[in-house]
Amino acid sequence: MVERIPPLPPAGTDTFKELYLLGQERDAWLQWETEFQNKQQPTIAEQFTEGLMQLARRNYVGGISTVSKLEDREKPEEKAQYQELSRTNMYWQARYPFPYFDLINKWSKERQLNPFLVVALIRQESRFQEKIKSVADATGLMQVLPSTAKWIAPQINVDYATTDLTDPNDNIMYGTWYLDSTHKQYQDNSLLAIASYNAGPGNVSKWLTTLPKDDPDEFVEAIPFPETKDYVRQVLGNYWNYLRIYNPQISQLVAQYSAKQPQLTGQEAQKPAVTSN
Repeated sequence: MVERIPPLPPAGTDTFKELYLLGQERDAWLQWETEFQNKQQPTIAEQFTEGLMQLARRNYVGGISTVSKLEDREKPEEKAQYQELSRTNMYWQARYPFPYFDLINKWSKERQLNPFLVVALIRQESRFQEKIKSVADATGLMQVLPSTAKWIAPQINVDYATTDLTDPNDNIMYGTWYLDSTHKQYQDNSLLAIASYNAGPGNVSKWLTTLPKDDPDEFVEAIPFPETKDYVRQVLGNYWNYLRIYNPQISQLVAQYSAKQPQLTGQEAQKPAVTSN
């Protein structure tokens, strides 16, 4: 994997940058709050730095949103600055952060899943919010239903009574087991496994008897649930981005290709990757 070194913020004083690089998030945040006075009309560098600080404070929803909105700038000089920033790996690492790396890697290895696929799914499910709950009571990073966790617990020799689905370790433990089970059900086809994670195995099994199966893109387009169709696209788009950002071999290939082609940014960069785990 690409080494995950904190990117140097492009805005702020040397004092602020030193605190940030030393991992003194609280002091760096206080210093940045003092320095960042241009909040209504921030420069590209200031908005990106603000996004980095939100990510450092574990506000992943705000950080990802702040960084992503940079592509909406309309002034020619700001567009040019954004284009330059978007050619850096630190921009994409901020847009596709990899928190909970150790836990994701641990449980992905345990389940023989690709950690890039797991983090791609987590980014879509919860934007890395540990305590988030849906209206259906799906909980935590991988949005695990308590009823699903209760069903899984005896199969992995865990006492459900001790489970806390807002705890990242417990949540990823259950979520990766379920994602692995969907892969096994569909012969390691990640597209079908992801669709099943969202819509349930019953619906996917039914779709396999009625929808086109030879072309993965045609299958996704024919999914009758708009939410699941968008979910599959988003997770696989995330997966492609995590591969190209954090996998050295993929990064090198993308760099070689990008040197010969116009720069791809934003939604253009989110190429769906239909692949097994």
